[in-house]
Formats: sequence, structure tokens, C-alpha cells
Amino acid sequence: MNADAGRGDPAGIGIFGYAEATMSGSLSITSAMADPALLDLPWDLPLEAWPNETIAALPKGISRHLVRFAHLSGHIVAIKETTDDMAKGEYEMLRTLQRLEIPCVEPAAVITNRTDSEGDALKPVLVTRHLRFSLPYRALFSQTLRPDTATRLVDALAVLLVRLHIVGFFWGDVSLSNTLFRRDAGAFAAYLVDAETGKLYSGGLSNGQRENDLEIARVNIAGELLDLEAGGRVADELDPVNISNGIVDAYRSLWTELTGPESFPGAERWRINERVNRLNDLGFDIEELAIKTDGTGTTVRIQPKVVDAGHHQRRLLRLTGLDAGENQARRLLNDLDSYRAAYGKADLDEEMVAHEWLMRVFEPVVRAIPTELRGKLEPAEVFHQLLEHRWYLAQQSASDVPLAEAVTSYVNNVLRHRRDEATVIDPPTGAFTLPIETIPTDTAAISAIDPDDEDDWRLKV
Repeated sequence: MNADAGRGDPAGIGIFGYAEATMSGSLSITSAMADPALLDLPWDLPLEAWPNETIAALPKGISRHLVRFAHLSGHIVAIKETTDDMAKGEYEMLRTLQRLEIPCVEPAAVITNRTDSEGDALKPVLVTRHLRFSLPYRALFSQTLRPDTATRLVDALAVLLVRLHIVGFFWGDVSLSNTLFRRDAGAFAAYLVDAETGKLYSGGLSNGQRENDLEIARVNIAGELLDLEAGGRVADELDPVNISNGIVDAYRSLWTELTGPESFPGAERWRINERVNRLNDLGFDIEELAIKTDGTGTTVRIQPKVVDAGHHQRRLLRLTGLDAGENQARRLLNDLDSYRAAYGKADLDEEMVAHEWLMRVFEPVVRAIPTELRGKLEPAEVFHQLLEHRWYLAQQSASDVPLAEAVTSYVNNVLRHRRDEATVIDPPTGAFTLPIETIPTDTAAISAIDPDDEDDWRLKV
């Protein structure tokens, strides 16, 4: 539906979820969100001249276009000046990727036909919602980038690239700068930010297209890390070329596991379940599996045809209603399983035990976080880091540590000193509340088990 602001309908909503408005003059808005506040932003000013009260102070990545963050109805949006065709094309591409459940920013609007007070043309803009708790890679370290952090960033980008290629998306400009990262239980989850060079192929990508994207990624990552090195912002032991080469190995290993064929003797049919379990461990479900036998039936050949990311996310959402990152979901499910085992509830209904764990363990921890500190990290990431901190305390004291005591220590000694990653990076204020009393110490089901990391975890965040 089209609407003219001069006719009193500034944001008509069409049957396809679009809001299209033509304001007095020539300003045109195409939006998937019905927010009249879009009309209040100063579209008659160049983006670089927008007033400070409109602008949100957030860390930005490197971009070929001018990008600024702005306040909109209690949210933050990213606004990028670009061309008319690029803005519309990227808007539609991001909407398509969202429908395909690819991790990417959410497109909000395209603003075209902008003019200033003198009637001179201004550049069209693409508006996207800010991804809460996400940061550009340059904001994920305070002084120098360490090799382990760089490797985790590259590994996350490799997973994103594999997921894009599985649905037939050629990126064309793979880089750390075109990606946002969220913390995900000791790892990172990567989200596509810039899709203006991308193209979706309904028939899938050829090996040549995939290798081209992979080479673009390797070269761009090397350049970005070399740029940091030239500015003295990487640790001495970090080798930019080796780190950038790592995306090739990580990508090919995951691609082969997700899509590669596997043959074995017909008597070893258990290997079908083994392949499925391996993919589940990687965070993927098999939606379709091709199984063939030779003429004699002595050899079986299997190959995943359709794989779907988010195995642990879906299980956690089904059991608890919590929406978390894949690695966060894995960690929370491990804690839930530990709770079931520690209290002899393994034979009880899984959904019922999950609800009990949610009420007695997870939610009291979240409620114990002071209000002024809740913008530091997502609740699932807080819970993961709390478990890590609890293990660290148990190692120091050589005994189990009650969960309530661990929460108090974590909030005072760790969380309070972190920067805010929800939206604006501000120093924490206020005082810590009393230790939580809603978690009885006998419900502390997590024992002091080494979480596959012998180093002090706090050195890695």
C-alpha cells in the first residue's frame, strides 16, 4: 500500500508487511516496520550533520560508506548512506536471508528521494536495527588482539560463510569488518552486516564460487590483521597470515563434515547414527540424508543433502523457552543435564525437569544481576561465565562453591568491571545488591569439573 503523508496516512501497512510512505516534498520510505517515529528523524540533513541528541554512541566497524547509529523509539538503528539501487537491493537481500534463518542484521527501512532545505538531493539510506550485544571485531579487545581471540573470530566467520554457501549465497566481500560478533559461551557467533555485494543462487554455488569467496575472506582478513599490526594493536606472537589461512582450514573441515559423502561396509550401519551425532555435536541437524547401496549391498554410501544449523538452540528453546546462541545453548543444556543427574531426575519427564531447573537455577541467577549491570552481557552469556567463574573458585578452594556465593563473587569481581555490550559503552554505576537467597545451596548441581580449559578463563574475555 502506498500512502502520501500529505493525505494524512504517513505509514500505510500493506498486506506483505511493508510500510511505504511518500512525505510532503519527495521523501519516500519503504519499511517492514510500522514505526511512525521514522518520520521524526532529520532526513533533510546529510547524515554527517545529524545532531548529537539523535546519534547513539556505539562502536563502528570499517565501512566504505558513512554509517551512523541513531535512537528510534527506544531502540538503536544503523543508518548507512549509499545509492538508491544498492539500498533497495541490500534491503531485499537481508529480508531474504532472514527468511532463510541466516544470522544477519535486521533490515528496517530504505529512505530515498531525500533533499535538504535548499532542495538539493541527499544520498538514499539503508536503515537496519542494531544487533544487541554485538560488536565489531575491533571493539572486542581493549588494547592488543591475542592469537586465541583472533582464531575464535576467524572460526566464527568460517561457520557463517559455510551457512551462507549452503543456502546458495555468494558474499563477494567476506571480511571481519563486514561482520558483527556476539559472545557465545567462550566462542563467538558471527552475523552478516553488509550484503550489498552478495547474490543468491537458487541452484546453489559451484566449487569455484565457494573457493572465490574463501580466497576473498583469506586476503581481506590478512589485510585487516596486518592493519592492526601496523598500528601496534596485535600481540607480538600473532601472525596475521597464519590466522587468515586458518579460515580456509576451518571452512573446508566444516563443509566436508556437513556435505561430504561417506562410504562404509553394509554391516556397519551404526555409522549412519554416528554421522548424525557428529553433526549434532557441531550444532547442525540433518533434514535430509541420501543413503545408497552398491549392487551387492555390501557397501553403503551416505551424504547429507539438507542440513540446518541450531541443533542445541532448538532443543533449549523447546525445553525452556530460552533463545540463546548455539554454544550458549549447549552449555545451558549441559548444566540442565548435570542438574538432572545430580538430583536423580534422569527418569522424570524432560520438560518438567527443565522447567524446575529454569525456576530454581537459571532465573534466580538472572534476577540477581543488578539492574544497572544487565546491559553488560546477554543472560545466557552471564550464566555461562558464571559457571566458568564457579569452576575457577572451586579450583582455588579445592571444594565445591555454592551457586549463591559464586554469583556474588562473579558480579563483584568480574561483571561489574566489564564494559556494556548491549548498546552504549558506558562505565557501570550503582551498588551491588545482596547475594541471592532464592537459590538453596543444595541445588548447586555443577561440580568442579575442568571445562576443557586449564588456563584462567578471565584472561580470554
